Amino acid sequence: MLATLERIELLEYAENLARMVLESDIAEQYSVSLNKMKNNKIAQQKINRFVRLKELYEEVQRFGKYHPDYKKVMKQVRESKREMDLDPLVAEFKLAENDLQSLLDEISMLIGGAVSKNIKVPTGNPFFDTGHGSSCGGGCGGCG
Repeated sequence: MLATLERIELLEYAENLARMVLESDIAEQYSVSLNKMKNNKIAQQKINRFVRLKELYEEVQRFGKYHPDYKKVMKQVRESKREMDLDPLVAEFKLAENDLQSLLDEISMLIGGAVSKNIKVPTGNPFFDTGHGSSCGGGCGGCG
């Protein structure tokens, strides 16, 4: 019975934490920038063009530099990606997305560290991966 009550309490804490994240300024900025980007026709055209070219790129990659359109497709993909990334709404969204990801990474590290310093929390961020609980930079397989 006690374990069941503890689980319910933990679930309530998790729900409260999730609610706090969703109500944070960072999550709100993410949501606002996502909606602005999704509702902007020019940004969506750039994104859709890049997605179409990316599919063509994957087709060309099967044959590599031996594909007859290799150079043309590679150039188009790079140009399209640059154009998409330089769009102000896409750039704003990417910044907001990175901020939200950093917040979630920090929360994950705090929760993992509260349980044990030896828990590995994959964050995808080298700052967090090497800063806590690891004596080396990771990737070597020598630390454990």
